[in-house]
Amino acid sequence: MSEASHGILRRFAYLLGAQWLREVLQSAFFILLARTSTTTYGEFMLAFSIAQVVVFVAEFGLNQHLVTLLAGHQDEKADLLAEVSILKGGLLLLGLAAAQGFAHWQDYAPSLRVLILVVVAGVGFQALTTSFYVACQVEGRQHVEARIRSLSASLGLGWGLASLLAGLAPVWVACYLAIETFTGLSIAVVETLARAPSAWKRPRMGRLLSRGRGGIVFVLMALAAILYNKSNIFFLQRFGGPDGVAQYSVTWQMVDGISVLTSNLLLKNVLFPLFVNLSRDDSRELATVARNCGRWLLLASLPIMFVLHVEADRLIGIIYGGDYAPAIQLQKLLVATVLFSFLHNLAAYLMMAMGLERLLLKFYLAGLAFNLVVCTALIPRFPLEGAAVAIVATKGLMALLTTGYCHRHLGLITGETWAQALLAVAAGAALYALGASALFREAGEILALIPVAVLALLWYRAPRPRAVEMEFRRDPAE
Repeated sequence: MSEASHGILRRFAYLLGAQWLREVLQSAFFILLARTSTTTYGEFMLAFSIAQVVVFVAEFGLNQHLVTLLAGHQDEKADLLAEVSILKGGLLLLGLAAAQGFAHWQDYAPSLRVLILVVVAGVGFQALTTSFYVACQVEGRQHVEARIRSLSASLGLGWGLASLLAGLAPVWVACYLAIETFTGLSIAVVETLARAPSAWKRPRMGRLLSRGRGGIVFVLMALAAILYNKSNIFFLQRFGGPDGVAQYSVTWQMVDGISVLTSNLLLKNVLFPLFVNLSRDDSRELATVARNCGRWLLLASLPIMFVLHVEADRLIGIIYGGDYAPAIQLQKLLVATVLFSFLHNLAAYLMMAMGLERLLLKFYLAGLAFNLVVCTALIPRFPLEGAAVAIVATKGLMALLTTGYCHRHLGLITGETWAQALLAVAAGAALYALGASALFREAGEILALIPVAVLALLWYRAPRPRAVEMEFRRDPAE
């Protein structure tokens, strides 16, 4: 069974097209917002950080559990979607209350509290839509998901851009999230349930409690993950203010956007459902696909990090303007998170597919504790630099824990792969120094990418990594 037979690239291409459309529209929106006011931009980013905590807990926490349920019970799709949606709705209502409680505790201004409420509601209820996207992913119908995402993003962000250009108040601008969310939800519900093999039945309390218990590990894992990703923002708001959040966010939007694109589209929406199915049917093929993905993700991260590092001054200056000069040095530091995120997310989804959620939860809790210690120690004294160091160090630790575990039990990325990648990096660095000094900056950048391109060609022509026996063990409680 070849990796081409799984349709990975085709499915990824559908979602990539939809995501690029949304990213282009959202980038235009955020750039315009950032150029309008650093304070308003910082408040939006703070509201988004809080909203992402809420939606990630409900979405990631239960979506991954839903994948495993649908993979084995397609005949119960309507019931499963209804039950998971009810659980998500409960979590979202609790999240809305918690977000307002947090804003009150931090003594945010009334206008900021209203903005947070609107953003959290608009972003949070996207978790309901993604339940139906999961059903499409398990069935290999990513093209349907892509069409729905494209339409809803066009309508929602169209309102956002129009209202921003019209000079409406921030709370009215933020309504674009609700338009996008409920457009997608309406279409996804109708389309997915029309194909459900069984009619919807009223969920029974016993089944709801059972689903809730089954997903609690995923929810806790999601909570720990999003908190260690966003804690530095909350510390930064306190010690650096909205302007500090704005400086950090303009570069984090670019750097983390790359990681999220790979994690959400390729790993979560394409590979994780495939991993779950292969873990049931063909563990040797799962090992082979995972190892091949590992080395390609490692290679893909190298040119991305390089371009974001050497072009930081131009990217920040041209896109956001001269008010964001401090963000240039931050971006050069934050690029390391691209590699860490690629490898960690691959290993994390692989561990979940193999039933190792409880071990993964321990890793996430360790990462959260480490992050809070670093934030507490650094951000009060060095707000911007401390926020960047905290997230880089935490993501590095998480990559070490998860990828290290997978390597010990699976040989996820071999020593030969690492050696070839490091050799390409060394050769690229030498060519960059030579080209930039002897010719001009752009020549050095082009020359630096040649070793990575050569290595990619060699790997493409080489046979796939040899399949190995899986050595993972499911948690005894599973």
